[in-house]
Amino acid sequence: MTVISNGSSAPNINLSPEEVTRYSRHIIMSQVGPAGQRKLKNSRVLVVGAGGLGGPVSIYLALAGVGTIGIVEFDVVDLSNLQRQVLHQTADIDRPKIQSAKETLSAYNPHVSVIEHHAPITSDNAMEIIADYDIVVNGADNFATRYLVNDACYLSGKTLVDGAILLFDGQATVYEPGKCCYRCLYPDPPPPGMVPSCAEAGVLGAITGIIGSIQATEVFKQILDIGEPLTNKLLLVDALTMEFRTMKLRRDPNCPLCGDNPTVTELIDYDVFCGSPPLEMPSA
Repeated sequence: MTVISNGSSAPNINLSPEEVTRYSRHIIMSQVGPAGQRKLKNSRVLVVGAGGLGGPVSIYLALAGVGTIGIVEFDVVDLSNLQRQVLHQTADIDRPKIQSAKETLSAYNPHVSVIEHHAPITSDNAMEIIADYDIVVNGADNFATRYLVNDACYLSGKTLVDGAILLFDGQATVYEPGKCCYRCLYPDPPPPGMVPSCAEAGVLGAITGIIGSIQATEVFKQILDIGEPLTNKLLLVDALTMEFRTMKLRRDPNCPLCGDNPTVTELIDYDVFCGSPPLEMPSA
């Protein structure tokens, strides 16, 4: 079998004969082709969280041949995670999620490099971590991390593929620098305790797969520069009625981050901002 060589519009990286076969269903697509598959291989994507959303996102990134996948995760696998978190299995209970995540992704595709960031993402390390990646995917389940990742991506000039789930509902959007950001949609966090977490209210396991797959698709569209992204649009999914609705978003000129007169010009203390307790590393 012939190894696909570089094209003028593709990054300077080749696909091995084994990879040509592995990604053949991509390569025969006119929207992807050999050049697009090399773009995927040359891309670096950071996934924040190895839980309900981070699982399907990172699995599909690995299956598609995204060359470098970074995972930010500090928690350990709990029995209650296994209802929806597809990166982990029963044997992984009490193990660091970052370990089972890397093992699972490597088992799916040994050609991808999985970078472990075994720590909470914070104002102290976010800019350094994000700097090494082309696109960031948010799978966090708390408001402090959501605002932190949004701000860090905007200040770093990185595209953020965002998603959220609760009960039977989910949403997804894409925030590109210079356009709408998370603070345009939600200028201030809700009062502590007003919005329940998945641990408090519950979540249908399958909705994480729906939203995570949408997020992965948006990453592919960004890398390949195809289709119409969810930029300046919020996709809302109601699994009970199986209705998909799209809301138009636009940049708020009064946004404290991306507005005409920004007041947020550096990362802040997001636990104080959201009135939430700081995340703690689990004991060894």
